[in-house]
Amino acid sequence: MFFEIFSSIVEYNKQEKQGASFVPKSGTQDDLLTLFVNRMQKQKLFFIIIFTILSLVAFQIPISKIIGSSQSFTLFELLAPIGGMFLGPLFGALSAFFVRFINIILFKQSLDLLTIIRFLPAVLAAAYFGLKTKKTSLIFPVCIILFLLNPIGRQAWLYSMIWLIPFVASFFKKRLILNSLGATFTSHAVGSTIFLYAFGLTPAVWLALIPVVFVERGIFTVGIWFSYLAMNTILDKLAKIEYIKVLAQFVNKDYVLSREFLKLRA
Repeated sequence: MFFEIFSSIVEYNKQEKQGASFVPKSGTQDDLLTLFVNRMQKQKLFFIIIFTILSLVAFQIPISKIIGSSQSFTLFELLAPIGGMFLGPLFGALSAFFVRFINIILFKQSLDLLTIIRFLPAVLAAAYFGLKTKKTSLIFPVCIILFLLNPIGRQAWLYSMIWLIPFVASFFKKRLILNSLGATFTSHAVGSTIFLYAFGLTPAVWLALIPVVFVERGIFTVGIWFSYLAMNTILDKLAKIEYIKVLAQFVNKDYVLSREFLKLRA
């Protein structure tokens, strides 16, 4: 039996190098699964773990204070959305959720209202960034309507009009910079709407935040764009190495740095 299993493993590696699919001989499949449990899946899980660790580290690096709160924006605001592209919208969203949850457990943070509601913006931003459909644009009119239904929001209606910008950008998601803009504004629109209903603030404060939003979201847009482009391009190079070819499944060839990318999809 051991010789048969060993022969199957050798054949697996041989066919993998040739780009062919491997079908184990009858009677050895269960043994193979118990020995190496699909190597590709292990490597994929390893990548997800590494990405999660990087996200947890990024979570500890503050960028700016959230007005009206003692908490801060962190570098996680840049990494959370790109998980939606690397891992797919579903697993990217789940990754963003678990990073926030693990961070709370590790650092024994209290589950106050603001901490809990801040799960949703990152989760939806990751889903937005990973989804190709233009239906993601619906998030912005929904947030505008909810904002205007609030008495304070109606007095600061101009603030919600900012979200018309990413609404238009949603129809041009093939451009990485516009997809990045939509992702960071998804987080912003959802977060602002929840914050409005949870904590209020005065209309004057919301209106005063408009120029801050443009600067803040402009920085986040460029940050998401650059972070994804750099990581995707690096992964594309690493995926050419024999023993880590599995990384190729995380690479989007449309967004590897090249002249064609800069011309058509930047």
